[in-house]
Amino acid sequence: MNKKYIYIYNNLINYTRNKDLYKNLNRDDNFSDRLTLFLLHFSFFLKNFKNKENKKILQEIYDFNFRQLELSIREIGYGDQSINKKMKDYINLFHSMVSEIHFWDNLSKSEKLKKFSLFLVDFDNLEDLLDYFEEFNSNLSKKTLNYYLKSVSNP
Repeated sequence: MNKKYIYIYNNLINYTRNKDLYKNLNRDDNFSDRLTLFLLHFSFFLKNFKNKENKKILQEIYDFNFRQLELSIREIGYGDQSINKKMKDYINLFHSMVSEIHFWDNLSKSEKLKKFSLFLVDFDNLEDLLDYFEEFNSNLSKKTLNYYLKSVSNP
C-alpha cells in the first residue's frame, strides 16, 4: 500500500475533528458520526478531482482510505465478521453520498439541505453544516490534487 496517500487521509481526518461540526448534534458524538463526516469530506474531495487524468490515482486514494478505515475498525475491537459487515455498510453509505452530491453545484440550497438530511439525521440546524461544506467544496476547487498529495493543509 502506498503511504504517499497518508497526507490526504490525515487531512480528511483533521477536517473531521473540527469541533464546530458537532455543535448541532443533539447528543454526544460517536465513531459513526465522525465516520459519516469523514465520508462526506471524502465524497467532496473525490467529486472535485474526478477526471480522466486522475482516475487511477483517485482509485488508489479510495483504496488507501478504506483500508485505513478498516484498520481503525479493527483497532476498536470488532471481529472479522463484524468488520466485513461494517465495511460493507460504510462503503454503501459512501457511494450513496457520492451519488447524492454528484451534481452538487447545480442544486438549490433546499435541495442540498435535503441531501444532508439523508446522512445527518441526528444533527440539528443543517444550515451550519451546509455552509461549512460549501466553503470546503469551494476551497477544494481552488487547489489541485497535487497540492493535497504533497502537503498537509490546515482545516
